[in-house]
Amino acid sequence: MNSKIKVARLSIISNTFLIIIKLIAGIFSGSVSVISEAIHSGMDLVAALIAFFSVRISDRPADIRHPYGHGKFENVSGVIEAVLIFLAAVWIILEAVRKLFHHTDDIGQLHFGFIVMTVSAIVNYFVSRRLYKVAKETDSIALEADALHLKTDVLTSLGVAVGLLLIWITGKFFLDPIVAIIVAGLIIKEAFVLLKNAYSPLLDVSLSDDELKIIEAVLHEKNIHYHDLKTRKAGQFRFVDIHIEMAPTMTLKAVHDICDEVEENLKKSINNLDINIHVEPEKLHVTSGN
Repeated sequence: MNSKIKVARLSIISNTFLIIIKLIAGIFSGSVSVISEAIHSGMDLVAALIAFFSVRISDRPADIRHPYGHGKFENVSGVIEAVLIFLAAVWIILEAVRKLFHHTDDIGQLHFGFIVMTVSAIVNYFVSRRLYKVAKETDSIALEADALHLKTDVLTSLGVAVGLLLIWITGKFFLDPIVAIIVAGLIIKEAFVLLKNAYSPLLDVSLSDDELKIIEAVLHEKNIHYHDLKTRKAGQFRFVDIHIEMAPTMTLKAVHDICDEVEENLKKSINNLDINIHVEPEKLHVTSGN
């Protein structure tokens, strides 16, 4: 089992545990902010499940129907996760506003809710760090999205814990729905960032500026004239199409060897790269670059 699947499974297990203890704490305390955190963890669990299946599918090799592989499945899953998170945040806001205008001092077991929120923050902190580490190592947008969920959950859990502590100190029960609304605001921000990161590659945007500079540096090093450089990314996979110009007097073998060397150098510097090189006779007075 590869590292992506292992860490995705860890996220599923941790979120399931946190949902259970948050629901228990929410029921016993009657706190809408604690219940909102249970819902947030529910969305995190859905996200973890989506991430788990998406990394399994995205790692499948290219086939006849999918000649460019299955990498974009991770981006599709990220968009779905973002929409689910946004809907959860809207529900939390509506419930908090209802409780704010129909105020009742029915919150109990504050210490229990405080402990559960603190435990949740600690658990998600370590799980999110692990997810981020593997996401960066494997360039997985699905795992990065899952890590982002849990990172936000750390902040929101701490926020709810502080809110419960303030209620216990001040006796001001209206703080509970206010904290829940703040939590929902952070969740909406998270959903927006995730949607932007996941959706952009679906439009076949080019590789990053740093990666484009690497490509240009390799070509300049070999003093190769080129044009029509096109790049895109699908999940962790990167694709480059380029036209290069060679002297008409060069042998086919010499041209082939240069293309192999360019491809090898690029793949050493850029992970998961698939490059397609089209060779043309060199023109006079051509400047390197686009």
